[in-house]
Amino acid sequence: MFDIGLGELLVLGLFALLVFGPDKLPGAASSAGKFVAKARETVGQAKQQISDSADLKSMQGDLQSLADLHPKRIMSSLADAPTPTPKPASAPAASPIDPNAT
Repeated sequence: MFDIGLGELLVLGLFALLVFGPDKLPGAASSAGKFVAKARETVGQAKQQISDSADLKSMQGDLQSLADLHPKRIMSSLADAPTPTPKPASAPAASPIDPNAT
């Protein structure tokens, strides 16, 4: 999520140590951790409520049926379908042209 390296993390730690001091830093870190946990829980509940109210399971089926209408899928299903076997040709009727005539 965040692209923070070891150097940046050390700078942030030193900055927090200077701002909060060594005696208040553990309490501030604990409060920050509780805040992050509460924020994640709230976001998870909001996602669940939106998912439940939108009825995403039925929409997923509708979207899948629309995806099946993609031209590439239609052509591949036609290519995979067995081709009908031609009917044997019946005996030709007598030809009005004489093959022996020259």
